[in-house]
Amino acid sequence: MKDAVSQKAGVFDGGGAIKRSVDEALENLKVFRERYPFTEKPEAIEALTPDDVFRVDEGEIGEFFLYIEYYLKALGPLIVYSNVYRRIRRHLEIFKELLYVVVDKNKTLAEKVDAPWSEIKGLGGDSHIAKKIIFCFNYEAGSVAPIFSTSHLEYFLNIIQEKPWLPVHYDALSLGEKYETLTEELLEAKESSQVTKPWEITYFCRFLYETYTPPKIITEAQRKKLREKELMKQREPYAEFVSLLNELKSKGKISAKEWRAYTEQWRRNPETREIIVDQLQKMR
Repeated sequence: MKDAVSQKAGVFDGGGAIKRSVDEALENLKVFRERYPFTEKPEAIEALTPDDVFRVDEGEIGEFFLYIEYYLKALGPLIVYSNVYRRIRRHLEIFKELLYVVVDKNKTLAEKVDAPWSEIKGLGGDSHIAKKIIFCFNYEAGSVAPIFSTSHLEYFLNIIQEKPWLPVHYDALSLGEKYETLTEELLEAKESSQVTKPWEITYFCRFLYETYTPPKIITEAQRKKLREKELMKQREPYAEFVSLLNELKSKGKISAKEWRAYTEQWRRNPETREIIVDQLQKMR
């Protein structure tokens, strides 16, 4: 880990408020694990009820996800919409099979992340919900970290690692393999500093988020919407311009040849568009 990062860690959370928040969440994790002892007793997964996921009559989140999303928020926040919980409730048997993979001690972290979460819409993609569930049920293994965004892990490692860390074959890895590789690198970096070595992993991750907040990363879908919005913004003035030309042409104030010349001038000289529009409006 870079010396500058260790120095910042040394003065982090002077009042201890973040440490108290993390400790409280870890106590909640114990309660959650007692209520749902799936790691110790995988057969208990069968006792998970639809209402544990989502209570349809009340339109409220069930106890299982109330812990995952709210009581354990300090262990990594999630943004989940109720329709995702409704889908999990409808596909509870598939979800139970995924939970069996989560608590399987013979499965690697990569295999757990690469399990077929996408069979339930809302659990696939970068699998943030799945990763948090995996973290909660594998916490004591010491091989997980409460950073569920792949891009955030990459961002943090680029900042804190002193040596190059990216494997040559990284792009060929599956989502789970990438996540396992990134998590291992993060844990190794944490252990390399005398300041952060004794820290609990959640506290270390909170330090990263508080000190090196990742920039907002735009998804491809969001990027497409932004492009469409920008295109619309560009088209609106042109549509108004053409409407003005058509009006003047219909009144006989410009010819078809002039109509074409004005549109060509609009296209070639963006800097003179306002002047052209002003001139045309005076011809009305």
